[in-house]
Amino acid sequence: MAADFWAGYLSGAIGIIIGNPLDMIKVRLQASNINAANVTTASGLRGQFESAGSLVRGATAPILGYGALNALLFVAYNRTLLYLSPSTVDPTNPIGVPLTQIWLAGAVGGLASWTISSPTELVKCRVQLNTHEPVSSWAIAKDILRARGLKGFYFGGLVTSIRDSVGYGFYFWSYELSKRFMDSRNASPQQEAAKILLCGGIAGVVTWASVFPLDVIKTRLQAQPFPDSSLRPERGPLLASTTRSQTAATGRLLNSMEVVKQAYRSEGLSIFYRGLGVCSLRAFIVNAVQWATYEWVIRLLEQPRDLPRIIEKI
Repeated sequence: MAADFWAGYLSGAIGIIIGNPLDMIKVRLQASNINAANVTTASGLRGQFESAGSLVRGATAPILGYGALNALLFVAYNRTLLYLSPSTVDPTNPIGVPLTQIWLAGAVGGLASWTISSPTELVKCRVQLNTHEPVSSWAIAKDILRARGLKGFYFGGLVTSIRDSVGYGFYFWSYELSKRFMDSRNASPQQEAAKILLCGGIAGVVTWASVFPLDVIKTRLQAQPFPDSSLRPERGPLLASTTRSQTAATGRLLNSMEVVKQAYRSEGLSIFYRGLGVCSLRAFIVNAVQWATYEWVIRLLEQPRDLPRIIEKI
């Protein structure tokens, strides 16, 4: 367990450090009426982000939480795959295992990781969307715990669990499918590294494309201001376009279906795909690095196990 746990933890933390600025842009595109085309210009970026420091806002919770999330994801995936296919010698290289079993193992891993991803995503989104007055991840977490208890960290949890389960099913499925298409048994170390980077990037893009509408719903659901919050920025709109019409008219937090109806009525079907381009760019870069880190750490940590076999051959 130690190898895949630490490989997953380190790769997850590195992925967040690399991808947080683009994730910040994605979340703000999802939660507001910002035009995606405007964000691609220098003036558009300056207009939507208060300072250069705001691009790393909300990174604390994911760095701490996503490392653990990724560790749990890979451990659950590997154990589930071994259960579904006991003949598998190496779950990190499941040659011959049906892709349906790989998808199912990934879905189970995603569902297991939801226990960490739901509170992490809630805190991250609320920190990233506070445009009027910066609030730390720790302050947001304490406020949620005081006002709503532990249950409050799982606000929007159902949508998040479906997103994680479906998304991570496609994550491992697309990674393994890409590796099989690019079979390179006689490849050089450089070619093997390039293959891992490319397959990891493809897996990231496929994953987010499969669940992006669910992620938009999750973001808009979690962007609603909590009326019982003691933090002044939290009591006001996190982003005006998302929350003004949602909570002002009803005086309560909307559920997932109400968020979907409100978003569709006000902005049409395109709202459920806003930010997909930025997200795809981030997903390719982050997941290419994550998979490369994971594979490298796994091999590094498992070398001691291979020493007796290497010595015997010598």
